[in-house]
Amino acid sequence: MTGDSQAGFCARLLRVLADHTRLRVVRMLLDGERRAGEIGRRLGIEKTLLSHHLRVLREAGVVVGRRVGKSVVYSLAPAMRTTAQRAAIDLGCCRLQFDQDGTPAGTSAAKREGTAQ
Repeated sequence: MTGDSQAGFCARLLRVLADHTRLRVVRMLLDGERRAGEIGRRLGIEKTLLSHHLRVLREAGVVVGRRVGKSVVYSLAPAMRTTAQRAAIDLGCCRLQFDQDGTPAGTSAAKREGTAQ
């Protein structure tokens, strides 16, 4: 991949991950695969909204889904290499690391709490 195409790929991937709900899904999947229903319950979001976010993540190559009976089980795509501590993913162009509370590392407390100006 050339430098320009790598930069374009990285920019598209970072746009996908710029959404708070999608970041929460990725963080949850760092701990292992999950059924869609469990993801929705743990995040407290409706099926239709979760379906939208999972589709965006699938189309970007961040997650993969496989059908198990009537459920779909999601996991991080093999291309999303994780660290040994499962606290970060290597996107190829950069690394996204999560703090222990599940927020991206380097995010200020005010931003995490939604009180940033």
